[in-house]
Amino acid sequence: MSESKTESEQASDQHFTTRRQVLIGLAAAPLAACASINAQAVPPRSAAAATGAAADLRATTVRAYGATGASSGIAPLTINRRAVGPHDVVLEVLYCGICHSDIHTVHGDWGGPTFPCVPGHEIVGRVLAVGSAVTKFRVGDYGGVGCMVDSCGTCENCQAGREQNCLNGTTFTYDSDDRVSGGKTFGGYSERMVVSERFVINIPPDADLAATAPLLCAGITTFSPMQHWRLGAGQKVGVVGLGGLGHMAVKLAAARRAEVTVFTTSPGKIADAQRLGAREAVLSTDSTAMRRFANYFDLMIATVPQAYPMQPFTDLLKLDATLVNVGALGQLEAPSGMSMAFGRKSIAGSMIGGIAETQEVIDYCSARNIKADVEIIRPDEINRAYERVVNKDIRYRFVIDMVAGRAG
Repeated sequence: MSESKTESEQASDQHFTTRRQVLIGLAAAPLAACASINAQAVPPRSAAAATGAAADLRATTVRAYGATGASSGIAPLTINRRAVGPHDVVLEVLYCGICHSDIHTVHGDWGGPTFPCVPGHEIVGRVLAVGSAVTKFRVGDYGGVGCMVDSCGTCENCQAGREQNCLNGTTFTYDSDDRVSGGKTFGGYSERMVVSERFVINIPPDADLAATAPLLCAGITTFSPMQHWRLGAGQKVGVVGLGGLGHMAVKLAAARRAEVTVFTTSPGKIADAQRLGAREAVLSTDSTAMRRFANYFDLMIATVPQAYPMQPFTDLLKLDATLVNVGALGQLEAPSGMSMAFGRKSIAGSMIGGIAETQEVIDYCSARNIKADVEIIRPDEINRAYERVVNKDIRYRFVIDMVAGRAG
């Protein structure tokens, strides 16, 4: 930011106070009454929404895009969505980001998924209906859904706002055991979702919806370690990898007025890193450049999605500093114990954040106009987008326009 801030304002930035279009053809008439549901049709907000039938509050089938087998690719299919319960919110999915986790899951990189598999956990939509006990949302509001849709709510971690670490098993947004409906959960590559209001994030009405969707995974995944390790103004942070996660890490760290250095294997991303807010960008294959940063960083955040040699990066940590892995979830290539011991350096892992912290990153970014760099695609372009993500050919997040899919 160009304006200087007082120490109290900087501290506020570090601990920002916590505060996730209607269906094509949806009529403006009220929905049919339901004993446990207070609901009404969403007023049309575009010309395309002026005709059609009212939303169905019973269990229903909806159009989605998913994989039916290991080599099927992503294709149209039909899935079931549960009836709306008293605490549920019905979302018309407007936009859904493509996370590398979607690709890992469909390709079986983390073990075989259950087919059919409908990915998508960077979801922004409009509220079509709410259950009778819902208090957070009204029909017509914007809501977001990130990487999880349920947890036990009673264990020590859930009570501490760490639903992603639920001791009784977090229910993730897709390909996870569904404790409400049975079977597996289906994600945001679909026209509609039914989600407990506890797991829906408030999205500001004036938000850039497509550019906000990636904050629900890429944003919170990089924001959470900055909060936990208290990254502040003037500290030195290294970001390893400049993709969907990495570009958000740069933006969020720069907003905290930290000194950001990016490490990348792609020469074409050097200038981008500086545009995004990094002071410097370094090719991690350049051993001379890497040596310049020995014992330099207070915190490093590694966002690369596959295993990588960690030793060259832990060598860059200061005494007592930490390298946080938020990308690779497979077997890591750990550094030597001797080098870790002599520098009292740490390797840590982190994934997403709890619901309160996810709302916090949305509010934090809204207040500072921080958005993801996105390329918007139609659902019929998902398979090509997957190929481009694997080939590092995206700057920096694909977001699917789900309304375009329904229009087709």
